Amino acid sequence: MSAGAGSFSRLPCDQEVLGELLHSLSQPLTSLRCSLELSIDDLAEQQQQTVSTALLQTDAVIGMIQLMREYLDADQRPAHHPVALMPVLRSVMEDISSIAAVRSIRIHVAGTCASEIRVAEPRLRLAFQYLILAMIERQPAGSAITLFLGEGPAGALLRARCDRPLGVLETGPFGNASGNARLKRDSIGATIRRVRMAIAVRILAGAGAFLAFDDGAPGFVLRIPRSCGVKPGSSSSI
Repeated sequence: MSAGAGSFSRLPCDQEVLGELLHSLSQPLTSLRCSLELSIDDLAEQQQQTVSTALLQTDAVIGMIQLMREYLDADQRPAHHPVALMPVLRSVMEDISSIAAVRSIRIHVAGTCASEIRVAEPRLRLAFQYLILAMIERQPAGSAITLFLGEGPAGALLRARCDRPLGVLETGPFGNASGNARLKRDSIGATIRRVRMAIAVRILAGAGAFLAFDDGAPGFVLRIPRSCGVKPGSSSSI
């Protein structure tokens, strides 16, 4: 009995239990995906179409599980050592620039700052990626996305703004979709975007930052108080 009692000396928390369940769920799905990929070449054309559809659905579920794990991880404690804001932002912009270029969208950073934030660098990168990708996905070709970065006595501020071509309006989450299949795909895409935004908000809020979205405009404002770990800088505020 003593050995059994000792094995329960530390029960896992809810987050650990959910993390283990999600990990256990992803393993058979990954195996299923591999099996479908290996079998598709040996099937007749009609069967290949069915397997291709199953592959897409499996990928979608695996992606949702990954988002759930990221959402759980976003609630971790702030990092002990602050991370410089600007190098991470510029690196993310460089990584995403090719995606923007394919959509004929220009992105760039204006301004500078020496501010820091108490969050692990991979999580900060993930938050920036999701915020910027969400803007790119909603803009028509020919748009320009600018991230204005600055700092002042109260801390750092990052403002994202999009300029669209004249006469072009945002299509919304469903675009100009026609047909139930297109609407369903767009609905799933909108759900994924909302979850990614929730992950970004969760990461940044956990570090003490404040994220607000512009009403009626495809942009956001991120305020990072000096209490979050920012350094005093000489850049002008915006």
